[in-house]
Amino acid sequence: MQISSRFTLAIHIFACIDTFKSDYKVTSDFLAGSTNVNPVIIRKILGQLKAAGLVEVVRGSGGAFITKPLDKISFLDIYYAVECIENGELFHFHENPNVNCPVGKNIHVVLDDKLLRVQTAMEKELASITLKDVIQDTKKFIQIN
Repeated sequence: MQISSRFTLAIHIFACIDTFKSDYKVTSDFLAGSTNVNPVIIRKILGQLKAAGLVEVVRGSGGAFITKPLDKISFLDIYYAVECIENGELFHFHENPNVNCPVGKNIHVVLDDKLLRVQTAMEKELASITLKDVIQDTKKFIQIN
C-alpha cells in the first residue's frame, strides 16, 4: 500500500499558499512552478480541497486562499480530501477469497480487526498533525536557506 502523491502535493500547496499569500496571487500555474507538477493536476487537487471546504479558489488570476485557521486543518482532513478511500476503508480487501479453502474461508475474521487497528492508528496520528506545524517548520527552513 502506498498513499498517492496527492497527499504530499496538497500539503505543499497549502505551504505555498500561506508562504506567498502576501506577495503573489497563488494560482495553479504558480503552484505548478513550485511543485514541478502539471497545472491540471494542481487544479484537480485544489478542486478536491475546495470541495472539502479547506481552500477557496478565485477563478482567473484571483488565486487560492486557505479558508480555516492553520491549526484547524489536520493531515487527516487533507488525507480525506484528496485520497480516494472506498467506504472509509484504507485497506481494500480482495473480493472473493475461496470459501472452500480453510485460509480463504477465515481470512476476513483473521485480518479485519487488525487492519482496522492499523487504520485507526494511522488516522489518529494524521489527526495530531496540523498545517500550523508544517507552516512553522517551513518558515524556519526558509530563514535558514
